Amino acid sequence: MKPMAKRTLAMLAAVILVVGTIAFIKMRGVRAMQARMATMKIPPAAVSTVTASLAGWQHHLHAVGSLAAVQGVTVSNQIEGSVATVAFESGQHVQAGDLLVQQDISSDVAQLRGLDAQVELARLTLERAKELRAKETNSQADLDSADAQFKAATAAADNERAIIGKKTIRAPFAGILGIRQVNVGQFLPAGGSIVALQALDPIYANFSLPQQDMGALRPGQEVRMTVDAYPGVVFEGKVNALDSKVDDASRNILVEATFANGGGRLVPGMYATVDVVLPGADQLVTLPESTIVYNPYGNAVYVVERSKGESGDETLLARQHFVTLGDTRGDQVAVIKGVKPGDEVVTAGQLKLHNGSPIVINNSVQAPSDPAPTPPNT
Repeated sequence: MKPMAKRTLAMLAAVILVVGTIAFIKMRGVRAMQARMATMKIPPAAVSTVTASLAGWQHHLHAVGSLAAVQGVTVSNQIEGSVATVAFESGQHVQAGDLLVQQDISSDVAQLRGLDAQVELARLTLERAKELRAKETNSQADLDSADAQFKAATAAADNERAIIGKKTIRAPFAGILGIRQVNVGQFLPAGGSIVALQALDPIYANFSLPQQDMGALRPGQEVRMTVDAYPGVVFEGKVNALDSKVDDASRNILVEATFANGGGRLVPGMYATVDVVLPGADQLVTLPESTIVYNPYGNAVYVVERSKGESGDETLLARQHFVTLGDTRGDQVAVIKGVKPGDEVVTAGQLKLHNGSPIVINNSVQAPSDPAPTPPNT
């Protein structure tokens, strides 16, 4: 072999030896690090907990609906004519019989005076006819004619009074007026809109429930209602009536509930959320809703598992329990299956956990668990 080839082989062998040595040292370092990490303990995650307990759980039927006035009309005129007087303001409270609009009745009043005069003349004629008939100086036909003329004149006068009454437009019932639709001097055709009138105390809430709930519904049942306009405020009322038939298309039954509305805060057309309270209550495990970990494959909670090691130190682990949930009530949720009374359940810090994670408990801050929470500043 030539000397040049020998030197090349020697250099290649030296390089391979150096690279192999470096790789060996690196491999030993990686294995040593893995061994150290295997012996390291995972630091416990800080969590908050609550003890599961039994509580009385009132069942209810949930629905959405809308508010409607007990009485509501758009006041209109029956006879065409011009507006002489507008006696109300928009948004005014009125009593039954209060004057709203007076149409021009000047010609009607003048015509009524003429008709009254005819009535008076017909009355005098009838009295004279009766006197003459008593003396048998006229015929019975004369008396009948005078009586008929009197009745006809009276009817004509009464008809004119009715026309004047129809042009004097009054509130048909007590309530709150809407926005005025007429002005003085305006000509109103028959049936023209004048103003909306709503009786708002009490007020109705109309909502629908599935036909399978009909057996649980009775007039007089308690109903609780909330509306977006007043967050956190619960209005209490009673079931007033059930519709006499089930809707053919939806198979729902229409329910009407009545609510006191002395302050006038509730107005027709409002969207409402209602709960019909059913009689009786069950004892169910209740937890704050923050304890639930919602997953596509099933809802779960983390329950604290306590154990003692050989040294006597207590170890806390988080064990995942899948649960079956019931209804919600404010910040609370009913747990049908998966948690027992007395179980200590994690309420905060679940995102850091997996099944068997070591934990440390810090309950300085508790999760909200109010069955009827009230938003701040309300």
